[in-house]
Amino acid sequence: MGKGSTDFIPLNVAVLTVSDRHTAETDSSGDYLREALAEAGHHAVESGIVADNRYQIRADVSRWIASHDVQVVLINGGTGFNEKNTTPEALLPLFDREIEGFGELFRMISYEDIGTSTLQSRAVAGLANNTLIFAIPGSTGACQLAWERIIQDQLDARTRPCHFVSHVKKP
Repeated sequence: MGKGSTDFIPLNVAVLTVSDRHTAETDSSGDYLREALAEAGHHAVESGIVADNRYQIRADVSRWIASHDVQVVLINGGTGFNEKNTTPEALLPLFDREIEGFGELFRMISYEDIGTSTLQSRAVAGLANNTLIFAIPGSTGACQLAWERIIQDQLDARTRPCHFVSHVKKP
């Protein structure tokens, strides 16, 4: 595993909320993620809200994957076991490499809060065109859990023994 950098490297992050009911005024999970990443020193370069439709999700994320300016995409919502939730189906075909450990680790730490209900979480992550993509449940608590216990450290070049910063495209 690498030594890592001794300096913090701010990343350009897009935030997408997948919801059939939230608006910009009621998107507390998207608000939390934008505030948390800014607090950590990253840049929220784009954000949006999209209905839970696998093709619309895929279109929006594909645009960010193709962009030279977006290095990370944080998606909240659409990861549950309900048949209407299609975020994993939208993303999996886009990944060059899936980060299997993300979903496994998210469910492991989520178990502390929600017990066996974590089985219904389909949180996923992957890398596409050197863009990191994390899809987490839409509740603000789940976003906070994923950010504070997993994603924040993995987006910090100072994290030892390894992190994902070295895998993202340079803007």
